[in-house]
Amino acid sequence: MTKTPRIWFNGRLRESAECTVHIASHALHYGSSVFEGIRAYETPNGTMIMRGMDHMKRLDYSARVYRMPMNYSVEELHAAMRETIRDSGLKSAYIRPIISRGNCGLGVIPKDMSIVDTAIMVAPWGAYLGEDGVKNGIKACITSWHRLAPNTMPPGVKAGGNYLVSQLIGLEARDRGFVEGIGLGTDGLLSEGAGENIFLVQKGRLLTPPASAMILSGITRDAVITLAAHMGLETVEQTIAREQMYAADEIFMTGTAAEVTPVKQVDHMVIGNGGCGPITRRLQDAYFGLFNGQTEDKWGWLEPIE
Repeated sequence: MTKTPRIWFNGRLRESAECTVHIASHALHYGSSVFEGIRAYETPNGTMIMRGMDHMKRLDYSARVYRMPMNYSVEELHAAMRETIRDSGLKSAYIRPIISRGNCGLGVIPKDMSIVDTAIMVAPWGAYLGEDGVKNGIKACITSWHRLAPNTMPPGVKAGGNYLVSQLIGLEARDRGFVEGIGLGTDGLLSEGAGENIFLVQKGRLLTPPASAMILSGITRDAVITLAAHMGLETVEQTIAREQMYAADEIFMTGTAAEVTPVKQVDHMVIGNGGCGPITRRLQDAYFGLFNGQTEDKWGWLEPIE
C-alpha cells in the first residue's frame, strides 16, 4: 500500500492523521478558505514546480481580500511547498496550499479574525479531464447555472466558497453525460468552465473572455497567452456570445488541473475537426514541452524543489 505523503500543517510536516481541524471551524460552515492548485513535473532537470511563486503570491492576494492573516510569508510558504514535495518522494505532483479560518466561533463574522490554519498537501494526479480528453478533446455543455454576478463574490480570488457554483456547473454537466460544464455570465455571455478558462480559435487568432467576464484570470491562461505570442499568435480578450462557440474553428480549456485540454463538442455540436485542432496541438506541444525539455523556459517559470 502506498504511504500517504506527509502534510505541512501550521509550520511543520506531520502525518495526515495529525492534521486535524475543529468541527466548529469557520471554513467548514461558511466556506471561508483560500487555496491554490499547483503542479510539479518530472523534467530532464529533475522535479520542477510550475510558477509556484506566482501561485503563492495569488494565495496571499486572496487572503488579503478576505481579511485572513498570513501567518507565514510567501517565501516561507514557497519553501514549505518545496520541502513537502521533497519529503513525499514524488517526481510529479499536484500541490494544494490552503489557508482556512479555524475555530473562531459560530456566526458568519469570525469572533477572532486571527485564527487560521495553514496547510500544504501533495498528491499524484494525472489528467484532470482524462488522458483521452487531453489527446482527443472532451464534450462540454453550457449549463443553466451562471457564474458569479459582479460585486457579489470576487471571482479573481481563489476562495473555497466561490467553487460552490463550480460544483453545480460540473454536476449538471456530468448528469447530462458531458465531461465538463461551461458557465455564462449573468449577462448571458461566455465566462468560463467549472474550473477552467476557455479559449476559442477563430481565423488563426485566440479569443478569450476578459477579466470583466467574472473569470479567475488563471496562471495557466497567462502562460498560454505568453506562449501563443512567442509563436506569433495573437490573443484577443473580448466578450464572447455563446453562439460564437458553435462556429469556432477550435476550442480549448486551460487550468493548472486541466492543463491544455481541447473541446471537441459543445452542446453536442461538433467543433472544427471534431478533435484536437492544429493550433491547440501546437500550444499543447509548447506547454508540455516546458516539462520534457522541448520548449525553452525563457520566462523562469520552472522552479526546482531543492
